[in-house]
Amino acid sequence: MGETKVPAQPRRVIVLDTDKLDTMVSLGMSPVGAAQATESQKWPAYLGSALSATKPVGTLQQPNLEAIMALKPDLILGTKFRQAAFYDKLSKIAPTVFTEKVGVTWKENFLLDADALGHRDKAQDLLNSYEQRARTVGAKFAKQKVSIVRFMPTEIRMYGPQSFSGIVLGDAGIQRPQPQLLETQADRRFGKLSQENIAQADGDAIFYSAYGDAAAKSQAAVTGGPLWKNLTAVKSGNAHNVDDEVWMLGIGVTAAGRILDDLEKYLQ
Repeated sequence: MGETKVPAQPRRVIVLDTDKLDTMVSLGMSPVGAAQATESQKWPAYLGSALSATKPVGTLQQPNLEAIMALKPDLILGTKFRQAAFYDKLSKIAPTVFTEKVGVTWKENFLLDADALGHRDKAQDLLNSYEQRARTVGAKFAKQKVSIVRFMPTEIRMYGPQSFSGIVLGDAGIQRPQPQLLETQADRRFGKLSQENIAQADGDAIFYSAYGDAAAKSQAAVTGGPLWKNLTAVKSGNAHNVDDEVWMLGIGVTAAGRILDDLEKYLQ
């Protein structure tokens, strides 16, 4: 958004997107305030107690400027993708740094946010360690084709190579089923599925999750049905229900490590 002068060692940081929660905890820090995906949402359980003192400051789409001001931040981290309209007001409260996109550029975002937090070198070390581990883990499962499916409240999605979890599988050198390469799409983050074409979700293994309670009901209905039960991965016992907060919302180096944990745990 231009040039911003930030403190050398910011102490009171507010974050306005979910990836930045992972970033701060990965770097051994805790934000004083954070926006939530939905009101009264709990902080991601996989990040443990690091966010126990973090105060909510509105939602990702509608940050609460009064709540942000009350916390007297010395740095605000957000994203142009969601909060561009609030930049001028936020930057009057504290130095504000925005990343441009979410998901597909998660590594670049991690390094930019870490730079603003004064921990660029530590972030690069964490990223290097993750990528090295990804190659080690993936080498054990190089012959398998792994599917990623997410149940949303009103649709089913298969996640491609430009999604966060798809990038992690790519870093591990793990193959994907042909339909999930999304080769005909400009945006290769995800494609839509229906119950009728759920066969496109098949693979040697399936990792699936649900976003919220309504999606969990949809998931239960589909996974209880005959078309799902007929999938090769399901029949062989290789369909695994995983944490949506980690696989879909985490978008950071700690969440990426948890995905590698799941691959090691479940793949054969």
